[in-house]
Amino acid sequence: MAQDKILVIGSSGQIGTELVQSLRTVYGADNVIASDIKPTDQAKEGPFEVLDVMNAHQLGEVVTRHNVNQVYLLAALLSATAEKTPKLGWELNMQGLFNVLNLAKEKIIDRVYWPSSIAVFGPNTPRENTPQFTIMEPSTVYGISKQAGERWCEYYHKKYNVDVRSLRYPGLIGWQSAPGGGTTDYAVHIFHEAIKAGKYECFLSENTTLPMMYMPDAIKATIGIMQADADKVKIRSSYNLAGFSFSPKDIAEEIKKHIPSFTISYNPDSRQQIADSWPQSINASEASKDWGWKPDYDLKRMTDDMFKNLKKD
Repeated sequence: MAQDKILVIGSSGQIGTELVQSLRTVYGADNVIASDIKPTDQAKEGPFEVLDVMNAHQLGEVVTRHNVNQVYLLAALLSATAEKTPKLGWELNMQGLFNVLNLAKEKIIDRVYWPSSIAVFGPNTPRENTPQFTIMEPSTVYGISKQAGERWCEYYHKKYNVDVRSLRYPGLIGWQSAPGGGTTDYAVHIFHEAIKAGKYECFLSENTTLPMMYMPDAIKATIGIMQADADKVKIRSSYNLAGFSFSPKDIAEEIKKHIPSFTISYNPDSRQQIADSWPQSINASEASKDWGWKPDYDLKRMTDDMFKNLKKD
């Protein structure tokens, strides 16, 4: 473990902020290089590089200079943001992946992590207990890019023996950083607004149930699949990952246990249509069977922890 050198691309995003902290705890701060398109405070805690993942030459130079052997590629344009700039969403999400996969193909790096998403599913996918292998007809640029990325990851593994690993994240909720333009962002904003204003206007309707996960579980799963023995990682497109499912109404009820006067209103916007095309619950049995995935948090435990941490600030 000590000799691993890890590069996290897109390190200042919602996932990257906490992933870098955890990786530095596990592998040592000097062995985890954070990188993003702009400088961030992560440079105070360990190595940092300003890096554009779409620049293959720059990426290769950083990897070579730091003797990187593992890359976590998190840089992406998320669902709601990519719908506003579809060409950029496609180009960033795909070209960055190719640049990293090609380094692995050339044996310059040993292992790649690339996140997928429940956005790969679509309106014709079974919405309850969505299986690992099912109909995938995504209706967003983000979902299309993630589905294409899954196929390319699988192809590079089969064709070039690239050790690439991936998880289909549900909506992610954390307290350490702002969300990055996704359809499930309400589940983060609602906590901040509850504490600040005692009320929240939700951009999804009250009974829109979606699969979610608390960030500590997402980080645990991400590091867990990368540390798993290669022969246990049997799916090289992307694994279903599940935490728990809830609606805006459900989370509002949990918040009221902490702030009884809290109120919520509903004003669905364009993100409602995206949410309506996604699953309501996910079957993650393949991840459990292959490499031992098991979440630690449910809705109540997550809500308690969110309030404990946000009220400290």
